[in-house]
Amino acid sequence: MTLKRISVIITICFFAIGLLVGQANALEGSYKVGAVFSVTGRASFLGDPEKKTVEMLAEKINATGGIKGKKLELVIYDDEGDATKCNLAVEKLITRDKVCAVIGPSLSGPSLAVISVAEKYETPLVSCAASYKIVYDEKTGKPYKWVFKTPQSDSMAVEAIYTHLKNRGINKIAIMSVTSGFGASGRSELIRLAPEFNMNIVADEKYGPKDTDMTAQLTKIKGVAPAAIVNWSIGPTQVTVTRNWRDLGMAGITLYQSHGFGSRKNIELASGAAEGVFCPLGACNIAELLPANHLQKSVTMDYMKNYMAKHNEPLSSFGGHSWDALMLVVDALKSVGCDKAAIRNYIENQKGFVGQHGLFSFSPDDHNGLTKDAFKMVIVKGDDWALVD
Repeated sequence: MTLKRISVIITICFFAIGLLVGQANALEGSYKVGAVFSVTGRASFLGDPEKKTVEMLAEKINATGGIKGKKLELVIYDDEGDATKCNLAVEKLITRDKVCAVIGPSLSGPSLAVISVAEKYETPLVSCAASYKIVYDEKTGKPYKWVFKTPQSDSMAVEAIYTHLKNRGINKIAIMSVTSGFGASGRSELIRLAPEFNMNIVADEKYGPKDTDMTAQLTKIKGVAPAAIVNWSIGPTQVTVTRNWRDLGMAGITLYQSHGFGSRKNIELASGAAEGVFCPLGACNIAELLPANHLQKSVTMDYMKNYMAKHNEPLSSFGGHSWDALMLVVDALKSVGCDKAAIRNYIENQKGFVGQHGLFSFSPDDHNGLTKDAFKMVIVKGDDWALVD
């Protein structure tokens, strides 16, 4: 290639960059969207990819004209996985930063803690956590008015796992769960739905979110010889359970993980121990495995390529949850602007929104908008995900 041609290419590149920067700078006014993620602390494996995802999306949106000529301005706080800090952050976003809507938190416990804040200040909040209780008021039997969420509910994950177990002719199972908001909610659903699927729970073991050895719990389970174990936790404890399960020679007792296992980093950290482990996952985890005509193929492949190119790390379910949350809010802003009541109503009536984790169709009776069909059952095979027939 000649020096002249190289010079021309460089000039074109600078011109294109200048156009994008100029376009972003030309945006008049802004739409503020707040976010609270567990970027650091015990749940950073959730909050870090969530933050990276929404920042990447905002950058792209602003570089291509913003939202109807206005800049998308993100105001992001780190709650460090602490419910009190989360509560203060959400209140600050609403009262001081004057955001149009809030996305997050990352965890079920903090999400449950801020429901009252969103309701008090009548501000749409789209959680990135899984517990069905986040969007369901057990006192009234209806969804909270101002709160939505994007992850598939733990009840859907339990249904997906139990359906798979039933199809395999397995009904003698043990369950394990972490003593956190996510773990408690999942355990509750495992117990509640067991009779419906004819599941016989012969052991019910718990462990703390900071525990580093679950050998004792697994040894008890081994003694009652179930056909399968269903473990409900997220992050390091899932990896520990997997490695302990393998070290105890329990591969003959099939291990199922919750949908919180949705990161290839967990497979990597398990160092081969996760081979043969089942779990239900959303489309964004398995974008390259989806058929070409799958409705989510395009958005999941685009997200996967952009995220991995920018951050040079594997995609996780968790970033996909924040993608869905932010884009639902952005879609509402495009249609109704920064009118909180109108945003709430728009999301509540959103139908067929193609996201990373499913086709969202909300209603006044459903503020999650997904069904168990949003899950695909996968197995760890060759240190990667493989679809299960």
